[in-house]
Amino acid sequence: MELFILLLIISGGSAIVLFFKFIFTVTEDQYGLRYNKPLFVHFYTKLRTLNPNQSYILYKKFPYFNSLTDKQKRYFEHRVARFIENYEFIGKDDFIITDEVKVLIAATSTMLTFGMRNYLYTVIDKVIVFPSSYLSTVTDHYHKGEFNPKVKAIVFSWEDFLKGFETKEDNLNLGIHEFAHVLNYHGLKSSDASAIIFSRMYKQINEEVNHPANAERLIQSNYFRIYAYTNQFEFLAVILEHYFETPELFRKEFPQLYTKLGVMLNHKH
Repeated sequence: MELFILLLIISGGSAIVLFFKFIFTVTEDQYGLRYNKPLFVHFYTKLRTLNPNQSYILYKKFPYFNSLTDKQKRYFEHRVARFIENYEFIGKDDFIITDEVKVLIAATSTMLTFGMRNYLYTVIDKVIVFPSSYLSTVTDHYHKGEFNPKVKAIVFSWEDFLKGFETKEDNLNLGIHEFAHVLNYHGLKSSDASAIIFSRMYKQINEEVNHPANAERLIQSNYFRIYAYTNQFEFLAVILEHYFETPELFRKEFPQLYTKLGVMLNHKH
């Protein structure tokens, strides 16, 4: 009898939780449809912090971080720490994984997902780093970086990853480019509020870009490098590099596309 009552209480509690979860999901879906953003982004029971050396690297070597408010910096640091905790970092060809490697890679991902509530990917479980360009087992060609969903890995040449930060306005950033692929793949396979908004805006962007007149104007502008037009996945990765590296010029050249990317990421410069 006592066991029956206990099970009834537990099942009743579970039912209540499921009910409120359902109400919240429906409410957020409606909110997202109307405002194109999740109900909330940042809510943490306990904020993680980096160790002193990692924190120093974040402050000194990641300019985006220093553009944030003090509250946003605490949230950003928490997300960087959680990324480092959540994914395995693997060095190849005798490459040593240091705090700098972990922080700069984690911060790049965090920058892209900072406007989203769910910021950890389910489509990767490891970060593989080579000292320089490497022979890809997927294509049998030398790569600077790649996202391999089959083995749930994002891969970087550290030499080329660092080059992405050397020149701020060349619109070439390997970290942003490869994490854009991860974010794209994750967004199209997930069902949380941010992923739904991402997918909706991604569809709108593709429809507009595929219109002949718009496509011609994009190509003729010479703003996006020609590699962007390889396919729709590369196009998104390239324009996200531009979005973060030359936002003012992007806004001037293609204001509607720029705005849609901001909505997609729930991000404002």
